[in-house]
Amino acid sequence: MEIKAIITGSTGMVGEGVLHECLQHPDVKEVLVINRKPCGVKHPKLKELIHKNFYDMLPVAAQLHDYNACYFCLGVSSVGMKEDAYEHATYDLTMEVAKTLVTMNTDMVFCYVSGAGTDRDLMWARIKKKTEQALLRLPFKAAYMFRPGYMQPTKGLQNTQGFYRYMSWMYPVLRRVFPQQVSSLAELGQAMINVTRLGYPQKVLEVRDIVKAAHTV
Repeated sequence: MEIKAIITGSTGMVGEGVLHECLQHPDVKEVLVINRKPCGVKHPKLKELIHKNFYDMLPVAAQLHDYNACYFCLGVSSVGMKEDAYEHATYDLTMEVAKTLVTMNTDMVFCYVSGAGTDRDLMWARIKKKTEQALLRLPFKAAYMFRPGYMQPTKGLQNTQGFYRYMSWMYPVLRRVFPQQVSSLAELGQAMINVTRLGYPQKVLEVRDIVKAAHTV
């Protein structure tokens, strides 16, 4: 299957890692990144669209057709945010992008980076769950919700967060002791590509599913 993917959030750690995997994968033929600022990556497969207002995608909608995958890696931390502000930055923004894309590309597979623990009764989790459920109702060809836990960063990338740089040396131990909570960022990107190519039995992928999908041939 030839994949033409849209990626959001490629100026952050997760999106950059997913972009890295897409640019290396032979089945990914074209990538469009949508960012508020340049991602700094150059590659023959890569196109970049700078768009400042993700709450209004209409001005760029005509440039978003003929893609069959979206890897939605854009997100903010809930730390220090009030619930209404976090909901606006998470649910409202994601749904504006998703509704625009499904209108332009009914044959699209939409992959959303949520988070481990989304079923818990916490503010951020309730909003992430609401977003997941709304995305699953949209008429995409398929939609998958990814709930990663700790992710080992990909070496050599620019946007690795400090916490992950500090914890990287513990990865082999963490992976062995907490296999249900630990994966690599590379596996997340590989899993997104593979569910686009091959599908997956569950629409919500916990860490164990991400690892399994990443290694599906």
